[in-house]
This record gives sequence, structure tokens and C-alpha cells, in this order.
Amino acid sequence: MPFINVKQLAGRTEEQKAEIARELTEAYARATGVQPESIWVAIEEVPRENWAIAGATFAERDRRAQG
Repeated sequence: MPFINVKQLAGRTEEQKAEIARELTEAYARATGVQPESIWVAIEEVPRENWAIAGATFAERDRRAQG
């Protein structure tokens, strides 16, 4: 059973997350021929203060951008 794990910054709506799961499932099934019923998708949301790029969290980057 394929397992797709998505990590993203928190903030997407329930509808957006459902669409992500649908699209990833369809793409994987199309590319591999695996039945969609056997494809699992997990979406993990990471708070902006827990994810960093270039040594700065996204929360810090947001504060800098605001002023």
C-alpha cells in the first residue's frame, strides 16, 4: 500500500487539504496503475514557528516582512 506524506505550513482549509489528497491519489494511481483504494495520504501541518529556512523560522520571516 503506497503512503504519501505531505508536510506543509499550517493554514490550509479543510477543503484545500481534501483536494490535495484527491489530486495526489489520482496522480499516483495514474502513474503507477495502483488502485486508488490502496493509496494512503497523510497531511501534516507544521506551525510557522516550527519550520525554518536559511536559519529563520517562517514566523520570524513574517515579522520581518511586516516591518
